[in-house]
Amino acid sequence: MTGIVVQDVSRAFGTVQAVRGATLRAEPGRVTGLVGPNGAGKTTLLLMLASLLAPDTGTISIGGVDPSVDPLAARRLLGWMPDALGAWPSLTARETIVTTARLYGIDKPEAAVRAEQLLALVGLADLADSPAKVLSRGQKQKLGLARALVHDPKVLLLDEPASGLDPEARVQLRVLLRRFAAEGRTVLISSHILSELEEVVDDAVFLVAGAVVDAAPARSMVRAWRVRLAGATEERMKADAWQVASNLGIAPESLAQDRGAVLVGFEGEDAAAKALRHLVEAGLPVVEFAPAQSQLEHTFLNLQHATPHQAPSGTEAGA
Repeated sequence: MTGIVVQDVSRAFGTVQAVRGATLRAEPGRVTGLVGPNGAGKTTLLLMLASLLAPDTGTISIGGVDPSVDPLAARRLLGWMPDALGAWPSLTARETIVTTARLYGIDKPEAAVRAEQLLALVGLADLADSPAKVLSRGQKQKLGLARALVHDPKVLLLDEPASGLDPEARVQLRVLLRRFAAEGRTVLISSHILSELEEVVDDAVFLVAGAVVDAAPARSMVRAWRVRLAGATEERMKADAWQVASNLGIAPESLAQDRGAVLVGFEGEDAAAKALRHLVEAGLPVVEFAPAQSQLEHTFLNLQHATPHQAPSGTEAGA
């Protein structure tokens, strides 16, 4: 099994503790999201997984290989995509892939074929002979993904892969990530674009101040829901807020407004379902009733309430 197992891993830079006692798993055939605010230690953790940093304490296993003990064996298993391309700006996209393939011991004819396949896969076939230095941020991200795939790795470590991509390219990336998981690969992806992660991840691991935290408390906290009545306009917002509030027994002035909808806080889906039933039975023309945030966004925004978590697996993204 070519999964990722991290057990009680810590890493400091001088007096700064970047990662502290992190424990997590990423399973084959699944996409695991690594979520946390800036400075949470996500990139440091990925660098240790990629064998580019050694942990101060704890153990890491990539398909049964410890990257700090046998980095070459680990690198044969994993494809690493940093958040910036970071190499060979004068080489063309094709030359970048061919050179990377040669570094992995792939012979020239096969490397050339591999370059054609991968550039087509990520949508860079038309820019194959363009120097990397003239590519846009999004195009460099595509090239970075192609480079990570050159040796057909079983494990993918992707740091902010959607950064700089246009909407169409982000959709294509989501399709590719799901395809990689369906092929049995282990995919670990770090991203601040939570709406993108929500669409693609099977599991989520949350990092705060370098520690993996238990996100379960955040899932049970008050969450905002959008309630919009038929014919809603900006002029009618106060009246709509009053109708919603009076039927739910809450103060109208406590409700926020967002693009024609009233925002109401409910603690859990059962409370939201009960409120919706009450509004409909009262005769209000409810045409929209939905969470104002995705589950992942809601959990992320409440991470400060989470507690350190030492369990060996990530949180189900859809939980």
